[in-house]
Amino acid sequence: MATQGQVITCKAAVAWEPNKPLVIEDVQVAPPQAGEVRVKILYTALCHTDAYTWGGKDPEGLFPCILGHEAAGIVESVGEGVTIVQPGDHVIPCYQAECGECKFCKSGKTNLCGKVRAATGVGVMMSDRKSRFSINGKPIYHFMGTSTFSQYTVVHDVSVAKIDPKAPLEKVCLLGCGVPTGLGAVWNTAKVEAGSIVAIFGLGTVGLAVAEGAKTAGASRIIGIDIDSKKFDTAKNFGVTEFVNPKDHEKPIQQVLVDLTDGGVDYSFECIGNVSVMRAALECCHKGWGTSVIVGVAASGQEISTRPFQLVTGRVWKGTAFGGFKSRSQVPWLVEKYLKKEIKVDEYITHTLTLGEINKAFDLMHEGGCLRCVLSTDA
Repeated sequence: MATQGQVITCKAAVAWEPNKPLVIEDVQVAPPQAGEVRVKILYTALCHTDAYTWGGKDPEGLFPCILGHEAAGIVESVGEGVTIVQPGDHVIPCYQAECGECKFCKSGKTNLCGKVRAATGVGVMMSDRKSRFSINGKPIYHFMGTSTFSQYTVVHDVSVAKIDPKAPLEKVCLLGCGVPTGLGAVWNTAKVEAGSIVAIFGLGTVGLAVAEGAKTAGASRIIGIDIDSKKFDTAKNFGVTEFVNPKDHEKPIQQVLVDLTDGGVDYSFECIGNVSVMRAALECCHKGWGTSVIVGVAASGQEISTRPFQLVTGRVWKGTAFGGFKSRSQVPWLVEKYLKKEIKVDEYITHTLTLGEINKAFDLMHEGGCLRCVLSTDA
């Protein structure tokens, strides 16, 4: 492309400081260096993790930065030594890298990757520990190694998945975070079996993806727990069979669920990021074998607690990141499943706006009637 090797000036939504409206700015995006890829972002969705960092709750949150991590686009140019993708490829940026070479990747036990984490955790690129974004010479930090609230971004080559060009980018951008996180929590982390009883705390996008995954796995009962009863009608379409609103009960929610299920559920999933709900999710599990998976991200400094006896008597507490999926190798597989209509994606998209309307999009997300809002980057 004509822009190869050049600095590109484009529009991006910049978070100058926590809790202040994002500002659409003209941002300079430097060319990719060795091992890097510059991507023209066409569509990006909003996720609660963006709001979590923007709200100042993230210990790694740095400002000013460009948020965004659930997106799809086209490779504009690649840096030296990059062979994984080439200009023109359709891609999904992946905040969870996959290098295939580090201790984590080689272990066969996890989807975590250590190769670029030391840089992405502090908002810079690995090769020179600097940002590729600037405004009139002032560096702007990267976010999660993706920074997709920008018309162009630079990512590490181990953090980008090449996908089928037939896939509609305005839909499959959701496969960069929320939907795989929910599906994978069920399929990879918990390994839910047919006939299981499942409880899901929080019926946002991730919780609904957990429900869809549990339905696919053959769960016999899928109990949705949320303090907003309006969410149940939508949740039924994703596989939720029963709904419990904790506000309708005087007893602790874990006791309500134990009573409802003859001793507790086989699997529970916390999809909120609330440490007291995490405790309830563990304690509603069946003695002897119940497993609870923490999916939601709690605020910085929060701690979980329960009585050790809960674990001594056979319950298992575990967590998941990106649903245990290996990003570069498995996101393309998820895209294929979508193209074959084997997983839902379109159904999570409740709103579509433009990058210039991003603050309105965040307002919608917090109002509760919005699952995923997809922004086109034509600011």
